Amino acid sequence: MSVEPHSTAALHNEGHFVIPGTGKKRLSLKLGFSFFLFGLINNVLYVIILSAALDLVPPSTPKGIIAFCNIAPALIVKLGWPYFLKGRIRYARRIVACCTLSFIGMLVVAFHESLYSRLLGICFASFSSGLGEMTFLQLSTTYSRSVGGRSVGYFASGTGAAGIVGAFMWWELRGLGVSTGVGISAILPFILPLAYFFLLPRPAAFMHQSSSTSYTLVPADDLETEIDDDLSAQDDVESRVEPKVTVRLSAADKWRLVKPMLLKYMLPLFCVYTLEYTINQGIAPTLLFPVPSHGLLSKIIHSTRDYYPLWQLVYQTTVFFSRSSISLGLKTLPAHLLPAPAIIQFVILLLLVFESAVGLLPEDREAGSIFLIFILISIEGVCGGLAYVNVFYCINQEQPDPASTHNPDVIKQEREFKIGSIGFADSSGILLASILAVPTEMELCRAQVARGKYLCQGL
Repeated sequence: MSVEPHSTAALHNEGHFVIPGTGKKRLSLKLGFSFFLFGLINNVLYVIILSAALDLVPPSTPKGIIAFCNIAPALIVKLGWPYFLKGRIRYARRIVACCTLSFIGMLVVAFHESLYSRLLGICFASFSSGLGEMTFLQLSTTYSRSVGGRSVGYFASGTGAAGIVGAFMWWELRGLGVSTGVGISAILPFILPLAYFFLLPRPAAFMHQSSSTSYTLVPADDLETEIDDDLSAQDDVESRVEPKVTVRLSAADKWRLVKPMLLKYMLPLFCVYTLEYTINQGIAPTLLFPVPSHGLLSKIIHSTRDYYPLWQLVYQTTVFFSRSSISLGLKTLPAHLLPAPAIIQFVILLLLVFESAVGLLPEDREAGSIFLIFILISIEGVCGGLAYVNVFYCINQEQPDPASTHNPDVIKQEREFKIGSIGFADSSGILLASILAVPTEMELCRAQVARGKYLCQGL
């Protein structure tokens, strides 16, 4: 394969090669914005549905059924789709399908008042969200590793922003009523195919361009790495153009790829999601105090029901910033430290359980307890966000199996499968947490009542 002379380095200056800079900056901005939009729009409907749970079902219906319908279909997709689907991924068709399913699901939720119809619509949207997340992460592997790693970072940042944007959107839309508010949100999925077809640069666009008015000095060693990455992307592009024998990963191939990831990636991600959603759904609702009469908190907290949204806002904000760590240029966690966020979250869970049931500080120091909870939930959000973005980044950056290096099509499918197969770890953790959260909340409320604190009974 030939590479144009100037792209490998016609210019040389004291161990540095000169490569174009302006064009790649523009492409990087378009890539980053595209993947940010993919993460934001794909996850924002999930957040809107959870935020609207009180308005979507009758008061007598357990709100947990909304959470279940909002996660179970996504789990089914992540658990089954990568393992049973064979052959080449058709990204355009998948993204259009995700858009269509989300649109139909939200319309069903908006314009059908029947409980079962709304639950069906939520299941459609959940199925689409699960398929979309898997698809966009797999799409990042079609780029060279340097570009693909940034794509994962921007996508994770978008998913983090979805928590804040979705909650804010529903806060603004709920005044219009369920039908109008959810109906307006149904147009959001159309951003996905628009961004894919008209904004996202294709992998071939990241080859060093032949003409540019601005050049950047790059060390020779770094350039060799970039060229290797770009050549792998070039091979990927050409493999899609040249007619070749169809390649399909067998069940044995997939098990060979999954086995090393079980303890290295899946278990840490599963533990992080189980712990943080148990905290958010089972412990945080019991972290209640009397309404403050003075100070900054008195302007935010007007009833005991305001504490839970406050904890969720703190969590969502810190998740957003930690999921944005790679796109902000911060260093990634090394693979051997991926279990650390789960260990820290386990300690936080124990501390918050103790605070809820017994109280870490005396009852006359409520301000200190509120500040302590604020710090602990902030650390919880940081750990959750770091676990998510770093696990998927590490998978994206893994080197191909030496046995597969002779076939670019096999390498491509293996990279897509590995990053797609990991997603069921987080969804299964959320599902387990939703089961654990109900008895956890009930037992903590009983413990509070036993020591004379009755706030949880008044919600």
